[in-house]
Amino acid sequence: MRRRKPVPVHNLKVSRKGKVKRRSVLWRMRRAFYLSALAITVGAAGLVWVLGQVELPVDPKVAEPLNQTSFVCAADVQVNCNTSNALAQLHGTEDRVLVTYEQIPAILREAVVSAEDKDFFRHGGVDPAGIARAAVSDLRGSGVRQGGSTITQQYVKQEYLSSEQTATRKIKEAVMAIKLEQQISKKEILTRYLNTVYFGRGAYGVQAASRVWFKHDVEALNGGEAAFLAGLLRNPNGADPYRGPKSLKEAERRRSVVLKAMTTEGYLTDKEMRLFLNVSMDPLDTAVDPTNRFIEPPPKASTLGEEVKGREWGSEYFAEYVRQWLVKEFGSDDVYGGGLKVYTTLDLGMQKAAYDAVTTTLDRDGDPSGSLVAIDDLGQVKAMMGGTDFEHNKVNLATGKAGGGSGRQPGSTFKMFALAEAVREGYSVQSVLPSPSKIEIADPTCLDGEATWKVRGGPGGTSSLVTATKKSINTVYAQLMARLGPDKVLQTAHDMGVTADLQPYCSLVLGGGEVSVLDMAAGYSTLANNGMAKTPIVVTRVEFPDGTVRNYQPTPKQVLTPDQSGLVTYALQQVVAGGTGADANFGRPAAGKTGTTQSNVDGWFVGYTPKLTAAVWMGYPRSSKPMNDVHGIKVQGGTFPAKIWKAFMTAATANFDSGTFPEIADLAAGQTLDVNYGKTGVVAGGSSYNGTTTSTVPPPTTPPSTVPPSSVPPSTVPPSTLPPSTVPPTTMPPGTTVPGGGAGKNPKR
Repeated sequence: MRRRKPVPVHNLKVSRKGKVKRRSVLWRMRRAFYLSALAITVGAAGLVWVLGQVELPVDPKVAEPLNQTSFVCAADVQVNCNTSNALAQLHGTEDRVLVTYEQIPAILREAVVSAEDKDFFRHGGVDPAGIARAAVSDLRGSGVRQGGSTITQQYVKQEYLSSEQTATRKIKEAVMAIKLEQQISKKEILTRYLNTVYFGRGAYGVQAASRVWFKHDVEALNGGEAAFLAGLLRNPNGADPYRGPKSLKEAERRRSVVLKAMTTEGYLTDKEMRLFLNVSMDPLDTAVDPTNRFIEPPPKASTLGEEVKGREWGSEYFAEYVRQWLVKEFGSDDVYGGGLKVYTTLDLGMQKAAYDAVTTTLDRDGDPSGSLVAIDDLGQVKAMMGGTDFEHNKVNLATGKAGGGSGRQPGSTFKMFALAEAVREGYSVQSVLPSPSKIEIADPTCLDGEATWKVRGGPGGTSSLVTATKKSINTVYAQLMARLGPDKVLQTAHDMGVTADLQPYCSLVLGGGEVSVLDMAAGYSTLANNGMAKTPIVVTRVEFPDGTVRNYQPTPKQVLTPDQSGLVTYALQQVVAGGTGADANFGRPAAGKTGTTQSNVDGWFVGYTPKLTAAVWMGYPRSSKPMNDVHGIKVQGGTFPAKIWKAFMTAATANFDSGTFPEIADLAAGQTLDVNYGKTGVVAGGSSYNGTTTSTVPPPTTPPSTVPPSSVPPSTVPPSTLPPSTVPPTTMPPGTTVPGGGAGKNPKR
C-alpha cells in the first residue's frame, strides 16, 4: 500500500476552528509568481532600454547616396539621358537605377508582396503570424523557403545591419523595423527595398534587374516576368536558366510558386497564371524564337556595361574614349556610381558613314586597317572610327597613344602646317622656289651629323607654294622648312591642334614624327574655322543626380587671321580640284591634303568643308608593312584614303548645306620667300621653267624677312549647327594611283 508523501509544514495552516489544512496552490506557487513578475519587469525595462538605444536608419535625404549607374548618350539625345536611350552605361559592382513608386508596376509590387510578405500593408513592421506561418511552411517543405522576416525587416537588414545570425541582431532588426514604419510610409519602404535589393547578374534594384534579365524597362514587366524577379529575391544566383538544367528547374519552380501565390491572393486569375506558366524558360528550346526568349542571355563583361548602341559601326571605341575622359575628369567613384548623365557629341549617322566608308573600301581579307575622325565647326567630334572589333582589339586607331596604340607618321599632310606658318609670317602663297627632283640642304638646323639633308621629290624647274601644295613637291617644302625653322612650324602645328609630343626636326615637314588621326583632324579644322583653333570635345554636358550641371565647350584660340586661313585653304582647294587629292572631290567646296610615308607604309587624306573636317589614315597597325599591292595598286594618300574621305563626306553632308569658303581678298598678298625667284601669277600650274633636276641650297646668309601675324580677336559670329546625318555612304570602287603624290621620309631620329 502506497504511503502519501508528507506535506511540508510551510504549506500547512491552522483554521479558526483549530483544524490543520493545506494551503492553496496560489500560496504554494507564490515564489514562482514573484520570480516571473520580476523577470517580466526586468525584461520590459530591458526592452525599453533597447528601444532607446537602437537608432533608426539614417534619413535617405541626408544619407550617402546609393551607387547608381551612369549613362552616356549620343548627340541625338539632348535631355533625359537614361537606360532606354543611352549609348553606353557605366557602373562598378552595382548596376543600379533608382525608380519611384509610381514607376514600379502594380504587378511587380503584387508579386513581391505575395512572395515575401503577404501582410505587408497590414502589419507594423514585424509579423508574428507570418513568423508562425513561415515556420509551418518550412517544416512541411512546401514552396519557397521562408524566414518569417517582413519586407521592412529585410530592408533594414540589407541596408543597415550585418547578416550574422544572432539574437542581438534579430532584436535590432525587429526594433528598427517597427520604428522605421512609424516614421515613413509603406510605399516608401517598398520603394527603397526594390531599389536596393540584389537580383543577380550584377543588377541592384528592379530597374537594373528588368534591363539585365529582359532588356526592357521596369514599367513594361508582365506577370510572368514579375513573378520571376520576385522569385530571385531569396537566392538571386541560383535560378539563371542559362547556368544549366539544375538552375533552369529552380527558376521554373520559383516562378510557379510566386504565380500560384499571386493567384491565391487574387492578383491573377487561374487563366492568367496558366498562360504565364506555359511560357518556356529554356534557352535551348528550339520552338522559341531566339530573338524573343523569355530571358535574355547574360551580358558580356565590359567596362562599358551593357551592349553599346551603334556597336555595329564601331561606336564602342568612342564610348571607351569618353569613359577614360570621364574618369580623368571626375574620378572612378562618380563615373561608376555617381548616376551621371553624360551628353556626348557623337552623331550616329556620321559614325555609320565613317564605318561604312572604311569597311566598304577596304573590304578584302588581308587589307590594311583604316581609321577616320570627323570634327564639325563647333569643335565637336562627330565620328570616331577607331576599329572594327572592339571585343578582341580595344586599341583605338583614331587616338594614337591615348587609345592604347601609337601614333603614325603623317606624311605630307604635315606640309600644311609649314604653309600656315609661312602665311602667318607674311609670305605670299605665290612665292616661287626651285623644285628640283632632289636637293641637298646644308642649313645646320636640318642636319643630323651629315654634311647635307638630302630630299627627293620634285618635277624640276621652279614652283609656287600653291603648286608645291597641289602636287605635294617635297623639295620645295624642304627648302621652306629650312627657311622658316622647324621650331616655328612645330609651334604652329601645336597652336592649330596637334597635341603629339614631337621634336623640331626639319623632317617633320615630310611626315617625320608620330601623330594621331584625331590630332590631324583637329589641326585642319582650324582652317575650316577661319583660323580659329578649337580644342576638340567629346562631351557637351554632364548632369549629376543633385541637379548640378557642367557644360563643356571647345577652348578657342585665334591662330591665323581669316585672310591668312583663306590663303592656306585656297592652296589646299587646288589639291582636291586637280592635284594629288583629286579622288577626294565630291562635288562641293572642299580642301585637303594627301600624305604618304616612306615605302608606302602609311596613307593619309585630311580635308574639310566649311562645316566639317575629316582625317583618314590607313595602314597595318602592328607593323610597318609597305602597302605596295592593295587591290592591285600601290597605296598613296590620293588613292584609298582620298576615296574613303569622299565616301564619308558624300554621306555625312547629304542632308545639310556644307557651306562655301570665303573669297580671297588678295591672293598675291605677302612677301616673297626668295628675291631671286619672286612670285608667279601661275599659282596652281606646272613649273615655271625647265631647270636642273639637282640643286644644292647653301645655308642662308641672312634670315628671311618676317612679318609677325596680326592679333585678331576671336570671332563673334555664332557657330552654325550641324544636323545629324542618316544617309548611308556611297561605296567607292578602287581607283588608280594618282601621279605626283608626296612621299615623306622617315625622321632621322
